[in-house]
Amino acid sequence: MALLLFLSAAPREAGAFAPQVTADAAVLLDARTGTVLYGRTPYERRPPASTTKILTALVALEGGRLSDVVTVSPYASWTEGSSLYLRTGERLTLEELLWGALLESGNDACVAIAEHLAGSEEGFARLQNKKAWAIGAWDTHFVNPHGLPAPDHYTTAYDLATIARYALRNSKFQEIVRAREKVVSGPSGGRSFFSTNRLLWSYSGADGVKTGTTAEAGQCLVASATRGGRQLVAVVLHSDDRWSDAAALLDFGYTESRLLQPGKAGETVTVPLKNGLTPAVTARLAQDLYVVVPWQKVGRVEKSLEVQALKAPVERGSKVGEVVIRVEGETVTRADLIATQAVAARNPATVFLWRLYRPLLARLWGLHLL
Repeated sequence: MALLLFLSAAPREAGAFAPQVTADAAVLLDARTGTVLYGRTPYERRPPASTTKILTALVALEGGRLSDVVTVSPYASWTEGSSLYLRTGERLTLEELLWGALLESGNDACVAIAEHLAGSEEGFARLQNKKAWAIGAWDTHFVNPHGLPAPDHYTTAYDLATIARYALRNSKFQEIVRAREKVVSGPSGGRSFFSTNRLLWSYSGADGVKTGTTAEAGQCLVASATRGGRQLVAVVLHSDDRWSDAAALLDFGYTESRLLQPGKAGETVTVPLKNGLTPAVTARLAQDLYVVVPWQKVGRVEKSLEVQALKAPVERGSKVGEVVIRVEGETVTRADLIATQAVAARNPATVFLWRLYRPLLARLWGLHLL
């Protein structure tokens, strides 16, 4: 659940300490929770240029095999714009093409990937859009795999951040976008690729993601950085200085907010129980609980249990309540409590059996049974 403590009803520019950015559209997300920390027209549809290739790579990683050998078609080799200068008939692995697409922004590599996986750019665009919508990027519609200007090829700053956040969960994607350079050796010989993302050299903790530039889209950048185990994703579109803009957003995130973990999956609590053979049931937290708050509110995070009057019998694995996290009284996230044991209802028959077998169970399981 994304927490909007920084931006109330809808993302807007933050207050007095808002980062100074030149981009027409920008957004900053916490990668773990999806919390929006800053937004400037984050839902405005805009041309994405080569940041399109984030989704291209994601579709390829999930739908193809890295070891697949791809033969470059004449159509792919003639693709305009930034290029790996692939030759018609040249053979490369899908992994080589992904390195070339993400590091050097090769449009020809993207077309080769699209044709290999879907037979055409049009078919591949359908896969891109299906994936985008599945992960919540609902204002995204692509018609090609590289981002060259085209009617109906658009996304938003928020959607790009959402796509990048999802893609960064893929270990191969992470490996590629954090690399400054890469030497690959495939069926047609060796190649060297160098990242277009200058932030990898200039910003401490930078680990991705992708640049993009066209006359229509302007300077674009999807950037990520990890510090102290916390990853942020920044997006700037149509920027006058994408490097400074992205750095300012990331600095703002690390300076003005904190990621807290008030609950861990598997953590156990005791929940009172009525009419059971035991007066309580042990329950575990079903998932990790994370919350992002302004640094000034770190001490105002409250954790409580919400349990309705629980009555036996209780089945193991059933939901018996929730752990609720609030900040200044506002609920920001919650997780289920799951029973770790079955407890029968109290009646003459179950009480008799319980008393009869309790010493044996205690010896077998080393339990202190009431």
